[in-house]
Amino acid sequence: MTENATPIHRRIKSFVLRTGRMTDGQRRAYEINLAELGLQRSGGMQSFEKTFGRVAPVVLEIGFGMGDSLVEMAANAPENDFIGVEVHTPGVGRLMYLVQDAGLNNVRTYEDDAVEVLAQCIPDNSLSRVQVYFPDPWHKARHHKRRLIQPQFVQAIRSKLSVGGVLHLATDWENYAEHMMEVMSEAEGYSNMAGAGEYSPRPEYRPVTKFEKRGERLGHGVWDLLFSKDD
Repeated sequence: MTENATPIHRRIKSFVLRTGRMTDGQRRAYEINLAELGLQRSGGMQSFEKTFGRVAPVVLEIGFGMGDSLVEMAANAPENDFIGVEVHTPGVGRLMYLVQDAGLNNVRTYEDDAVEVLAQCIPDNSLSRVQVYFPDPWHKARHHKRRLIQPQFVQAIRSKLSVGGVLHLATDWENYAEHMMEVMSEAEGYSNMAGAGEYSPRPEYRPVTKFEKRGERLGHGVWDLLFSKDD
């Protein structure tokens, strides 16, 4: 920090770095499909029409994990285009393997930090939906400041949603659900699609994920929040 500079808060990141290894099949899929399916932040602002070769609603998923639910959603909604953002290389490799295996052409991915991708690559007012499913809950109170869903971040997302576009959050941690509800209820320019202070039923388009199944086994509930962009 330079002399007399004003202290700044640590920038929120959209990820936690994890270790892991790709299977041989995932690595081959990663290497073969990276040029076609992989998007680079260095490429700058996206033209979705050029990227996908058509004009269609675009859904952005932040932190898709191993890609299973994203691929299922893309297969079930061929009328939509999907972009996933994930920093975990084995997850990106598995996504490419699943996309290749399913023969899908409506999925692309960034292996990058979603905060930077939003700022540098996603045009304003361009997304029909943004999905953040089961982000790290940082359940210890002293770590809550590290949670992804914070006022600044949801406003960055709002700028990228088209009017009427939806921010869909899901978590299996009740305390994080309450935190999400507080942040979103106070967020300018959003409306709760279930009514003030209410959680939404799981939409049919969101598959039941392994995290959800794990949470059910542990006796956790699952909370979905759907907020639409007003303006």
